[in-house]
Amino acid sequence: MPVPKVAIVGRPNVGKSSIFNWLAGRTIAIVEPTAGVTRDRLSTLISHHDRYFEIIDTGGMGIADVDNLTAEVERQIEAALREADAILFVVDAREGVVPLDDHVAQRLRPFGKPILVVANKADVPALDISAQEAYRLGFKDVLCVSAHQNRNKQELLDWIVAHLPPSEVDTAPPQTDLKLAIVGRRNTGKSTFINSLAQAERVIVSEVPGTTRDSIDVRIERDGKTILAIDTAGVRKKSSIANSIEFYSLARAERSIRRADVVLLFFDPTQPVSRVDKQLAEYIIENHKPAIFVVNKWDLMKPMPTGQWAEYLRKTFPSLDYVPIAFITAKQGRNVFRVVNLAQNLHKQAGARVPTSRLNRVVQEAVERQAPPVRHNRTPRIYFATQVGTHPPTIVLFTNGPELFDKPYLRYLLKWFRDHLPFAEVPIRLLLRDKHAPSKSAVDMEHLEEAVSERRAKIEMEAEGASLEPRKRKKKAATRPDVWRDV
Repeated sequence: MPVPKVAIVGRPNVGKSSIFNWLAGRTIAIVEPTAGVTRDRLSTLISHHDRYFEIIDTGGMGIADVDNLTAEVERQIEAALREADAILFVVDAREGVVPLDDHVAQRLRPFGKPILVVANKADVPALDISAQEAYRLGFKDVLCVSAHQNRNKQELLDWIVAHLPPSEVDTAPPQTDLKLAIVGRRNTGKSTFINSLAQAERVIVSEVPGTTRDSIDVRIERDGKTILAIDTAGVRKKSSIANSIEFYSLARAERSIRRADVVLLFFDPTQPVSRVDKQLAEYIIENHKPAIFVVNKWDLMKPMPTGQWAEYLRKTFPSLDYVPIAFITAKQGRNVFRVVNLAQNLHKQAGARVPTSRLNRVVQEAVERQAPPVRHNRTPRIYFATQVGTHPPTIVLFTNGPELFDKPYLRYLLKWFRDHLPFAEVPIRLLLRDKHAPSKSAVDMEHLEEAVSERRAKIEMEAEGASLEPRKRKKKAATRPDVWRDV
């Protein structure tokens, strides 16, 4: 049985997005006094009294959009009302009922669904009396609430649960198997990609820059897997951000990268790589997220060979030479699902675990092939290596001093790991710890992270009895395992 849905509707600036965030228990939708901020359908899953349901935020009804997107916004509202099992009709308790509220009420009646008039901004009980005017809208249920003052939240949730369709089994919906964040500059086709993936007009697509403002979660079922695609607002240079709406859009795009399993960084091949693209790539690196460079609108570039643009990207992002590149035409649906399959493969890579014995063997081979350079009259040594985490793969090296390993050598080790371990196309988090000073913080390549799972590493070290100090025994090439065969 599908998850029940509850739509939040009303005229602009009555607090629909505030109620949406309030019920969700976290900030999802942008809340601004400017009319018309919300355009697309925003949704999130919540539960109350062991009943799971989805709440949907919508744009304001009955107002002309400043970017001439009124028809698109109205289609999103209509879609939410058709899908909803119950409707929350939000009005302003302070302003009272206005003619636009009557217009909204007339539009809701034909749907014949349970409707609760929610008189928002009733911060104090004294406002409840004036809010009784909402009864003249013709709906029997009216509830005074205040998202700002947290008034009557439980009563609102109780009404929703009481008016949901009966369910034989109240179980949680399936867990998300993969979270995809779609990021990039404005007008690179991110929303078109989402609609092509969902095979429905899930988000507004327009040539107007900045059409998408919030980060929009779209759940997609594919091959028995639940995929959460996160459409984000197009990012601009910070110096070009014109208002607080664009600022919050940027902040949500960054948050979407942090919460994603795989990030799809979109490019428009008709435009050169910009400073914004590089900033997004740096943020992806900082958060150790698997990524795919998605070159959209490739139909506009024919007959240029894909290899030419791929080489351009490789030269522009030399530190991300392991990131796969995909060429698609989202408007026509070309290669859209191949990108999803590739993202699932990257997620699988990031969750792989390598036995400690194999990892130590690979590190030993890397050191034998190229020893770390002497620094401060000391020879850097790696005694032991262990993988302590996944998503991203996290490897701890126990050494005689993290400060003895320079960045070029660490980059060499990371490349060696990608070539000889099942992490060929995902970032690897590398931590260094001083074996003789276990109480010190571990140091990664940027000296920003602390060591993790020290106790586990010690246990594995004792169990393996292994050391990566130079070995005195002779090499036996004939019996040495083939590393590539292991991969």
